[in-house]
Amino acid sequence: MSPVLFPRRRTVLGWAAPAPMLAHAQKLPRLVTVGGALTECVYALGAEAQLVGTDTTSLYPLAAQSTPKVGYMRTLSAEGLLALKPDAVIATTEAGPPVVLDQLRSAGVKVELIDSDHSWAEVQRKLQAVGRGAGREAQARALQATLDADWARVQNQVARFKGRKPRVLFILSHSATVQVAGEKTAAHAMLQLVGAQNVMTGFNGYRPMTAEAMAAAAPDLVLTTTQGIDAQGGLAMFWSRPELALTPAFKTKALVHLDALELLGFGPRLPATVRSLHQKLVLKA
Repeated sequence: MSPVLFPRRRTVLGWAAPAPMLAHAQKLPRLVTVGGALTECVYALGAEAQLVGTDTTSLYPLAAQSTPKVGYMRTLSAEGLLALKPDAVIATTEAGPPVVLDQLRSAGVKVELIDSDHSWAEVQRKLQAVGRGAGREAQARALQATLDADWARVQNQVARFKGRKPRVLFILSHSATVQVAGEKTAAHAMLQLVGAQNVMTGFNGYRPMTAEAMAAAAPDLVLTTTQGIDAQGGLAMFWSRPELALTPAFKTKALVHLDALELLGFGPRLPATVRSLHQKLVLKA
């Protein structure tokens, strides 16, 4: 089984050194992370005492929800960020607006942006960036070695499966506009990683869900986020959408849902997430 990354203790199964004493932590770089997966990396490295702020997508582990918030990643404020006196801001390339990032650099704050391509290399880049920003490069290398080994085991497990790939539809339903995931999305990449087939191809990004598309796609199973289920008012309301009634998945209410950050964040939990979803989507399809 994959190791649990975030137990209630302040260490991570021997992967990271214990959180430093406060007096020592004050000498280490003060960090703001913009992106839930980056914040997870901070906790995985035992550097949470250095966190002075996070964005609103930083919800895991639970302690991250109590950190000072700098707003949504795309609508950051230079004034709010500078008030936290960070030494470094670590974010993905989705963060902005660009003028705010320029203002931070002009004020002497180190800004590091990580490209998102929905791959294992993205996870590695995030962990390495946090290691540099936190002054914990040795700990980051040690954790990376552990995660790389686990990732290799998961990839081997998925590759050994020779059965039929289930046809899966990913639905994003966090608002009134319900959308389906095409190519070049985190959802599409995740389905490929677990050995499933995305029924929505031929376009990039997300599109509104239509009855015609559902009938043509004929998914065996629906994958969505737990937050999306909640936003729609629960499972019964989710399945009440008439478009879904046209799918084979509707007949058996075949659905898997997972926390949005774990499913789409591409953070240090990725090996465990792929292992779990492979079991749920492929081996039990």
